[in-house]
Amino acid sequence: MESKRQQKFSRVIQKELSEIFQREGLSFHGNTIVTITMVRISPDLSVARIYLSLFNSANKEQLLTEIKAQTKEIRYKLGERIRNQARIVPHLEFFLDDSMEYVSRMDQLFNQINKKKEDEE
Repeated sequence: MESKRQQKFSRVIQKELSEIFQREGLSFHGNTIVTITMVRISPDLSVARIYLSLFNSANKEQLLTEIKAQTKEIRYKLGERIRNQARIVPHLEFFLDDSMEYVSRMDQLFNQINKKKEDEE
């Protein structure tokens, strides 16, 4: 369970990274919409695990690789934004958040089950 300090810091990072991707992210991802769904921070605040949801992207793995290649630049921009709120800028690790795809797949399965039940009746 995260401490209040971790939760507060992860919200700051999520807000600032969201703005970075929204305003300056065209160089990272073009027309793809990048949403930061969750930020998990280590207890010592040195590592941030950022979970991204990518919309309007043909190849999500390739885009994630490109974002990972730009990690130093993203971390620098984050550091400029939070320099008055944090002593150190955490190391950033990016991951794909596939929860929306999971929910979509589950909806499809439930719809198929409901359709079969209706056909049987």
